[in-house]
Amino acid sequence: MKFFVDTADTAEIADLAETGLLDGVTTNPSLVMKAGRDFKEVVTEICGLVEGPVSAEVVALDHDGMMREAETLRRIADNVCIKVPLTIDGLKSCKKLTEDGTMVNVTLCFSANQALLAAKAGATFVSPFVGRHDDNGFDGMKLIDDIRLIYDNYAYDTQILVASIRHPIHLLESARIGADVATMPPSVIRGLFKHVLTDQGIAAFLKDWEATGQSIG
Repeated sequence: MKFFVDTADTAEIADLAETGLLDGVTTNPSLVMKAGRDFKEVVTEICGLVEGPVSAEVVALDHDGMMREAETLRRIADNVCIKVPLTIDGLKSCKKLTEDGTMVNVTLCFSANQALLAAKAGATFVSPFVGRHDDNGFDGMKLIDDIRLIYDNYAYDTQILVASIRHPIHLLESARIGADVATMPPSVIRGLFKHVLTDQGIAAFLKDWEATGQSIG
């Protein structure tokens, strides 16, 4: 499974990239707003921090506007992935861009039918939002399960990029189902390292080491 981090905080991205765990980055207008920086400047910096796809989202709602914005964004770096909404105009833009060899992430997917449309439009990634799905009384993981089944039935190349991950269980279930990618906030990625027995083990080893009176180096 590929790990993407969902943030526009370049300091967080740089720190997590050093672990060797990051395969890409996803951003959106809300995350850029939180960063408080120029959008294109942030995307440029992020593209230099990771080798994998960096999703940069268009804000136009019409096909022509999306294509104009996509042209600007994909000139930033070769690893820019254009993020479009799951609308008719978004899928028109997806088809055109992927035919041109540009990576496209179709976002705001909330049904398996929508995911099927994204795959038929040639999307590189489709982003089903499991956390938001759960918030509205639906089963986010059942959505991932349905998409995986449909994509496998027809051998679609579109990768399932699980988004709106709120906690490690979302990640675990996505991995069990066989999702291709998980994009997570930095806090969720850091939470994956944590286990009370790991902490207890380190504390016990350090206590025993101190008792030896030795040092290394």
